[in-house]
Amino acid sequence: MDKNKKREGLSSRLGFILLSAGCAIGLGNVWRFPYITGKYGGAAFVLLYLIFLLIIGLPVMVIEFSIGRASRENIAGGLKKLEKKGSAWHLYGPVAIAGNYLLMMFYTTITGWLIYYFLSALSGSFSSIDSDGIARFFSDLQARPGLMTGFTWLGIAIGFSICAIGLEKGVEKITKVMMALLLVLMLALAINSILLPGASEGLRFYLLPDFSKMVESGFGETVFQAMSQAFFTLSIGMGGMTIFGSYIDRSQSLTGESIRVIALDTFVAIMSGLIIFPACFAYGVNPGSGPGLLFVTLPAIFSQMTAGSFWGALFFLFMCFAALTTLVAVFENIIAYWMDSRNWSRKKAALVNMILIMLLSLPCILGFNVLSGFQPLGEGTGVLDLEDFLVSSTIMPLGSVLLILFTSRKSGWGWDGFIGEADAGEGLKFPSKAKVYVKYILPVIILVIFAKGYYDIFSKL
Repeated sequence: MDKNKKREGLSSRLGFILLSAGCAIGLGNVWRFPYITGKYGGAAFVLLYLIFLLIIGLPVMVIEFSIGRASRENIAGGLKKLEKKGSAWHLYGPVAIAGNYLLMMFYTTITGWLIYYFLSALSGSFSSIDSDGIARFFSDLQARPGLMTGFTWLGIAIGFSICAIGLEKGVEKITKVMMALLLVLMLALAINSILLPGASEGLRFYLLPDFSKMVESGFGETVFQAMSQAFFTLSIGMGGMTIFGSYIDRSQSLTGESIRVIALDTFVAIMSGLIIFPACFAYGVNPGSGPGLLFVTLPAIFSQMTAGSFWGALFFLFMCFAALTTLVAVFENIIAYWMDSRNWSRKKAALVNMILIMLLSLPCILGFNVLSGFQPLGEGTGVLDLEDFLVSSTIMPLGSVLLILFTSRKSGWGWDGFIGEADAGEGLKFPSKAKVYVKYILPVIILVIFAKGYYDIFSKL
């Protein structure tokens, strides 16, 4: 990067919090959280999830923000700038950026599905259609590579167009609007679900802890799933938070800011449950019905509701905003890497990477039709499952461990350097007595999640 060139920055603290939350908020909150909560006993699972958010997610988020703010660089440049001379921590930088590309290779496809579902709900396509009809609708979409490509590329074009406008006028300003609309839509949808006849049973399931249900699901498995959800929901380990840390000043401590981001991310996840569980119980649908909950079960519920097309369209518009805020945040991380490392202009980095990710999205799209015979992780799996496994079960956990070691060991940045940056400014300080936990215990917890993820996949092959 040209050292004489002034680095872009965010115009407000609110912009930083909303952008960071936008990166974290996505399908993990609205898609995976409700169905996995339904599967593992409701409120008791939520309680465990909140505990693990604080003891696993918070330290890693503070670390990422600290690396970014101290270095004023993306994850690759940040590691290189802060590491001790002669060390090799910076070698993870390009791997982290590659993880961002890999994430977008399948996340953009799901975003395309959401845009298609929004327009379909808006046009009344789900009116008076049963769950079998919705299942055929989803299968038909997956069988049409041209249709999927068109909507996937539309999502990619929207995301990169926002980034190309600029950090402050594009990324920050438009993300603020999308996040505000997302929160308003959530509130309207939650109120509608809560007022449905029979919704009270869903609220009891969701909000009143019943530890007997957790034991029925298997206590050890429930604890592990709560740990995993807390870890993966925040999009940590690949530098997504590092880039936004690089855009802010030192007026506020990073622990306090991280808690605000996590609180907003958690609010969206909890509100998603308030939308989904009352509706599921009101219409006699299993809330732990798996990933199909979003694309098959919920549209079938909306088809039975009064003004179902309206509520369905609002729900999938909300989902589009959740997905697009993540796209914009990850695209910004990718663009910043090329601006910093190659001194490219923002528009050049946006255009080149838009074309590249459009091409990289094709394997995932074709995995549902032309390449459906390719089942890399066992029967019923596809390209999307492989790409998701490499990101969620490999790069993110191992990357998080590496960043923890980088900030807690003398051969890396070192604990004093990390604490000095994390605690700069007003607000809550990082607990100084947590060094032993962060340095020795937290990496073990994450490695257990990593090992369990690999075992679950390969024991079934």
